[in-house]
Amino acid sequence: MKYILCIDQGTTSTKAFLLDAEGNLSQGTHVPFKQYYPQPGWVSHDAEEIYVSVLKAVAMILKDHPEAKGNIEAMGITNQRETTIAFSPSGKPFTQAIVWQCRRTSDICRRPEIREQSRRIVEITGLKIDPYFSATKMLWLLENVRSLRQRCASGEAYLSTIDGFLVYRLTGGRSYASDYSNCSRTMLFDIARKAYDPEFLDLFGIPVNALAKPLESCADYGMIDLKEEYLRDNGFDDDDIANLLSINGVHITGVLGDQPAALLGQNAIHKGEAKTTYGTGSFTLMNLGTAPVFSKNGLLTSCAWSIKGETSYALEGSIFQAGSVISWLKDELGFISDPSECDGFCNSIEDCGGVYLVPAFTGLGAPYWKPEARGILTGLTRGTGRAQIIRAGVESIAYQVTELVNLMTDDTGIKAGQMKVDGGVCASSFLMQLQSDLLGVTITRALSDEMTAMGAGLAAGIQGGIFESIEATSKFYKAGASYEPKMSTFEVSEKMEGYRSAVRATLLSGND
Repeated sequence: MKYILCIDQGTTSTKAFLLDAEGNLSQGTHVPFKQYYPQPGWVSHDAEEIYVSVLKAVAMILKDHPEAKGNIEAMGITNQRETTIAFSPSGKPFTQAIVWQCRRTSDICRRPEIREQSRRIVEITGLKIDPYFSATKMLWLLENVRSLRQRCASGEAYLSTIDGFLVYRLTGGRSYASDYSNCSRTMLFDIARKAYDPEFLDLFGIPVNALAKPLESCADYGMIDLKEEYLRDNGFDDDDIANLLSINGVHITGVLGDQPAALLGQNAIHKGEAKTTYGTGSFTLMNLGTAPVFSKNGLLTSCAWSIKGETSYALEGSIFQAGSVISWLKDELGFISDPSECDGFCNSIEDCGGVYLVPAFTGLGAPYWKPEARGILTGLTRGTGRAQIIRAGVESIAYQVTELVNLMTDDTGIKAGQMKVDGGVCASSFLMQLQSDLLGVTITRALSDEMTAMGAGLAAGIQGGIFESIEATSKFYKAGASYEPKMSTFEVSEKMEGYRSAVRATLLSGND
């Protein structure tokens, strides 16, 4: 049996999986890494630690599956998008990576010369001006890392999203490339031409030679070339080193940002099909087919994937806080000791008692795009207790997604009868039922929550000739639980208006 090695490099951990030629995805290995919060609103990662976490996850999956050693046919990579790294030709990062959630570039977004280009940025890149995207992070690095601007100009430094960095490191610096779906999130990329826009490069002062080469999602990104000395220096034992060196010579043949990868893994490959991934953030994507639709409602348009010369686009709504709300309830408030406890608390009460949470911990994403907004709890009374706040936190995730899906319908005229879902937060049956009720559609949860890894593996397999075409991969999709709407239209309207009132309170509170 031949296998595709699938790397899912996420916001809080890296996972590795094996996908076989019959579309079976193995159980994954999981390597967490540290989150850094140097100032309020700032989020950073150690890019070197991320790279080592990739190697550790691969070593673990090969240890768990010795039959795969020597039988890896290709590698697929999916990654957290927008997170930005500055590194040297040796591959060493100059400073910590700026994570997609980070708000440190809010002042850059307000600069007049950038604001003046807001309309053109939407028309060319499909994005809104926001700290979320990579261009402002790159400019911040150029302005705050000593000599970086000069190094980039002279070819002695690179500015990259996670995928370009991993391709560079895994191939020993022989390849430096990024796929269209990741390039689409830089705010520098013309999504129609599939090339960096010269005017935006000038606007942000970014030398094009510092950026990764744009490639299709299914392409040859180069051959893996790991060095034994580096592995020993980073604490790998002899068995792990032997396993890791066994993938030398394997080609990276698929690269996708995490959300387009999940769209592909969910088999949402036709126009109008949609999925929502509930992870650290929550991301709803609708397949637009081969022609982009630019939102009038503050949503985003990006390249989803490009295979054999044909590019598909997606309309996207991005929510910064989803699973992180559950983490907040657990880690900061101490209201739960495990996420699985949420459903019990939610079902223990009839409703939230008028309590709403707007989890704008790092600003509001689509459709508001208010990076300075901060979270708010409304409707508190003397009778408000732990259960009401936990339930308000869980419900806030569904309210945000519902807003985005309704706006997608308004932008496209398409109302899907089904929403495919994946991600760890889908384990909450309470949330999934509420989501079905609010949207008025069937919610279908994938049998596996690892649809990002699945998508990366499918892309790599298509390029590697393991799978004949994107259509041929449809048979691999397996549905799990499903939820049907039960709530009345009046009750849905009442709940959504309560949430919108809470959002208005956030926007009027002086925090925006």
